[in-house]
Amino acid sequence: MSRISKIEPADWDADLRRQFHADEATELELGLMRMFAHRPAIAKGIVALGSGIKADMSLSPRLVELVRLRIAFHNQCRSCMAIRYQEAVDAGVSEELVCSLEKPMEAPDLTAAEKAALAYGDRFATDHLSINDAMFDDLRQHFTEQQLVELGVWVAFCVGFGRLGAVWDMTEELPTAYQDKSAGPVTPWSGEPVVVR
Repeated sequence: MSRISKIEPADWDADLRRQFHADEATELELGLMRMFAHRPAIAKGIVALGSGIKADMSLSPRLVELVRLRIAFHNQCRSCMAIRYQEAVDAGVSEELVCSLEKPMEAPDLTAAEKAALAYGDRFATDHLSINDAMFDDLRQHFTEQQLVELGVWVAFCVGFGRLGAVWDMTEELPTAYQDKSAGPVTPWSGEPVVVR
């Protein structure tokens, strides 16, 4: 059971409901926004931040999704691990590819750029102070300065909000494999994902 009570969209601030497109969203897509809705100004800011990050992103949807899922694993955010975004599925993120995230540096189906981004995401999520000039030198072999900004902001967004999702423990709408906490940690490559818009 979620640790913060949920507000149904009918009871949200009208501007937030419009900004989030709540009337078109499934229960799973409404996610944490039902909790953020307790504080409409904060909720609208979060929607604006997420939209701003994605609005003009030059990183591929495939890379963005792979990084998101790998960070979700580190965060143990069950909601994040259970969801697959349609845009990423359309860009070739199959469940076989998601399985590569178990050992990404050994995966033959990940590009060198994807491996560099995943290594950065891993470090950011688990040992951020170990990120050094050498890691950025490696990243610069694959990404422009603008893309490094995109990647850094995306990783920070995923780490922060993924950890909040894990702490608030919103798992009620998830597939059974992601609800059961008795089995210990879960992975994005071992459950039944749900594709959302």
